[in-house]
Amino acid sequence: MRYHPHTPEDVRAMLEVIGAKSVDDLFRSIPERLRVRRPLDVPPAVDEIGLLAEMRRLASRNEVAHPPFLGAGCTPHHVPPAVDQLLLRGEFFTAYTPYQPEVAQGTLTALFEWQTFVCLLTGLDVSNASMYDGATSMAEAALMATRLTDRTRIVVSAAIHPEYRKVLTTYLRASHDAVVTVPFGADGRIDLAALERAVDGETAAVIVGYPNFLGVVDALPEAAAIARKAGAVTISVTQEAVALGLLQAPGALGADVAVGTFQSFGNGMNFGGPAPGFLAVREANVRQMPGRVCGSTVDKHGRRGFVLTLSTREQHIRREKATSNICTNSGLTALAATIHLSLLGKKGLAELARLNFARARMLREAMKRAGFGLAFSGPTFNEMAFAVGDAEAVVARLAKRGLAAGLPLSRYYPDDPRARGALLSVATELHAPELIELFAQAVKG
Repeated sequence: MRYHPHTPEDVRAMLEVIGAKSVDDLFRSIPERLRVRRPLDVPPAVDEIGLLAEMRRLASRNEVAHPPFLGAGCTPHHVPPAVDQLLLRGEFFTAYTPYQPEVAQGTLTALFEWQTFVCLLTGLDVSNASMYDGATSMAEAALMATRLTDRTRIVVSAAIHPEYRKVLTTYLRASHDAVVTVPFGADGRIDLAALERAVDGETAAVIVGYPNFLGVVDALPEAAAIARKAGAVTISVTQEAVALGLLQAPGALGADVAVGTFQSFGNGMNFGGPAPGFLAVREANVRQMPGRVCGSTVDKHGRRGFVLTLSTREQHIRREKATSNICTNSGLTALAATIHLSLLGKKGLAELARLNFARARMLREAMKRAGFGLAFSGPTFNEMAFAVGDAEAVVARLAKRGLAAGLPLSRYYPDDPRARGALLSVATELHAPELIELFAQAVKG
């Protein structure tokens, strides 16, 4: 805990500088009838020793919970303590737009590194300096596709996160004709025959998960080939970015735009957020990319430095030329992800991805021994759906044992018989073998 105490002398000195007689004068704009005149109902002040003791007492009331087996777009991963410590460095005190590069080299350097990591993992040429989150990244990519193609129809897989798809329809409702949803097959991948029927000369983009919401590694190359044949843009969406340490980069498989979230790096689950979104494109399309781009240059003495090289929002250029009204980047969470990736390095990320893959195989085998098979037959990374019968009842029963079991897919796909009784669960480096076995036996009951 940090304190920034002001002594009575400090307060008097500050009031004199601004010409106020008392602290109450600072609140003159608030109507008298709205002001609270009684003492607040809070305990009396204590010294730091007493406060720490009280915090320890409160912390002792917490129940010790196992790492959740719930992912569904927000995945449990270990965040090294070094990440939080480095976030406190003075160079990063503000994540606001670094308009003055001479006083923002720390922030700009971190943004440049973020972009570098995004490009390395997606296999694409240019990344922006992060987006609000994965859902808005996908929606902005769809808008970008309409500008690139001068078309209006977006074709999206039903295996994309349902909440992402809701954001997409909200974005496109006012200015574009239609969002066409293509079903997924028994393997959990996009139905390629249905996709081929849906894509036509009016299609601006085809959106496919990689891995998708069901945990399945989707048929990205095949979907990209269908999109390319019709002159449409292929957009890949990745919620679990650790998978990119093992899977081939989406850019190498035909994706023209790669979006998603780096929540898995440096950012805890935090009850669902916040987490940084990423967006990467091929260089030919950079002028239609939303957000901002940080670039490397040299000063007049030949020293390397960093600046904003492209900002395409309406504040910076004529409104009719703007590509987005995205006003900032997710600076702090993007920085956390950048620090974590820097600590991992190429070898460490690959090891982390392989560990996640191994733990997920362990979960699949434990569930198989307990009598539960997969709901979908497609290849998976660290998340998969199990056919468990009454998934809602399983979640409620395991919650009493301190286990967050996963997500019943019927909540999002109530009319799909394959989702009925399917429990979407994840296993990561946080799930020890004995915990995985405990989980499987608990599901069995």
